Amino acid sequence: MSDTAVPPGIELGADTTPVHNPYTGEVIASVPTADAGAIGGILQQAGCGRRTAAALSRASRAAVLERAARLVQRRAESFAQLIVSEAGKTITQARKEVARAVNTLSLSGAEARRNAGEVIPFDSYEGSEKRQGWFTREPLGIIAAITPFNDPLNLVAHKLGPAIAGGNAVILKPSALTPLSALRLVDTLIEAGLPEEIVTVVNGNADIAAAIVAAPDVRMVSFTGGFATGEAISRTAGLKKLAMDLGGNAPVIVMDDADLDEAVASCVSGAFWAAGQNCIGTQRILIAAEVYERFRDAFVARTELLRVGDPLDERTDVGPMITQQAAAATRAKVDTAVAEGAVLLCGNTVNGSLYAPAVLEDVPATCSIWQEEVFAPVVVLQPFTSFEDAIEQANAIDYSLHAGIFTSRLDRALTAARLLEAGGVMINDSSDYRFDAMPFGGFKYGSMGREGVRFAFEEMTQPKVVCVNHISDVVH
Repeated sequence: MSDTAVPPGIELGADTTPVHNPYTGEVIASVPTADAGAIGGILQQAGCGRRTAAALSRASRAAVLERAARLVQRRAESFAQLIVSEAGKTITQARKEVARAVNTLSLSGAEARRNAGEVIPFDSYEGSEKRQGWFTREPLGIIAAITPFNDPLNLVAHKLGPAIAGGNAVILKPSALTPLSALRLVDTLIEAGLPEEIVTVVNGNADIAAAIVAAPDVRMVSFTGGFATGEAISRTAGLKKLAMDLGGNAPVIVMDDADLDEAVASCVSGAFWAAGQNCIGTQRILIAAEVYERFRDAFVARTELLRVGDPLDERTDVGPMITQQAAAATRAKVDTAVAEGAVLLCGNTVNGSLYAPAVLEDVPATCSIWQEEVFAPVVVLQPFTSFEDAIEQANAIDYSLHAGIFTSRLDRALTAARLLEAGGVMINDSSDYRFDAMPFGGFKYGSMGREGVRFAFEEMTQPKVVCVNHISDVVH
């Protein structure tokens, strides 16, 4: 590989990790890696960054984030091409991710200007009539941000943007599979005026991640990834703040009065966007028995029309999974489900890292594909006989980020919104909808904190109260 193939800001060194294109398998770059022995230097730089970040005015933080948003927007196609190269998203999906990252950075800049604290009405309480004051929102200090491969730009922006807006320093550990978009975003922030020491990027294995998480100087760990890693972080972190998005197993309910054409189109997109590697992707579709066969046949027919292939081809609907191993493991899970009694309606073929979307029915409730997050282009269809039955099945899983319901009845939609145990309920939409300003996180097992710029900003800052006691009312 020639030096010209290395994205800006990435240097090759003796200890490096190759980054592969998921579709072609070729090495597109190598990034320097660190081991646990580097933790002292990492913390030293982050400590310098903490002092620098805390000294930046809100106007300065906002200006950096706003300039960075404009730079990313100006270079949107270059960022999209990079996402395709390292993550395998289709070019259409990559462009949408870049647009969302621009929005995330812009929202973060606005939050730096807006969310400064509140006046506290001390004099509304008996005994405090001579007091007045306020609280401010102050930085936590050093935040560890650990990000996954599936949204290599926007999920990094969701951690860096609010952290910078709040005056924090960040130790960023991107996925070893997709570090390039993160590195380019950090370079862009620096170009926009962010002092270099505020964000320390660390590439490496689980040992360096554990050392960062365990460091007392780190005051918060913001993690997006799998349940097992989340549990390991919680055991290692000690007394510090944790915010975790650990995925889900999203149900969508289709009632007998739903617009079936819209429900089918939305659920196909929700299930197979980003090759199903999506924590709010639709995994279990619960369909009223009266319309089950119509929905099933239309859903399978639409799924079979999806074009699986080269992510740079504008006509491609489903690109590769992140690795050939991930595609093979997905096929093995589906094969296991079929062996346990599930019926395969389409898909489940593998060609390298390409996996043809699979649709299953009659999946036993004990099967892992019903119980656990698949994180792949696999969907389960299941009929139900009553609204209460649908809610019970939807809520039967321990992991819950989003849910959805399709119905023409407002009362039923609002009842479902109240009863569904999920961090977000999408009405007449699949589970796969997220606006970057809304609170985002899960219910039940493993859920901690919320993302969404305003809510992450508040997680990454702490209130400081200032109270003035007017000792004398005499005016001199």
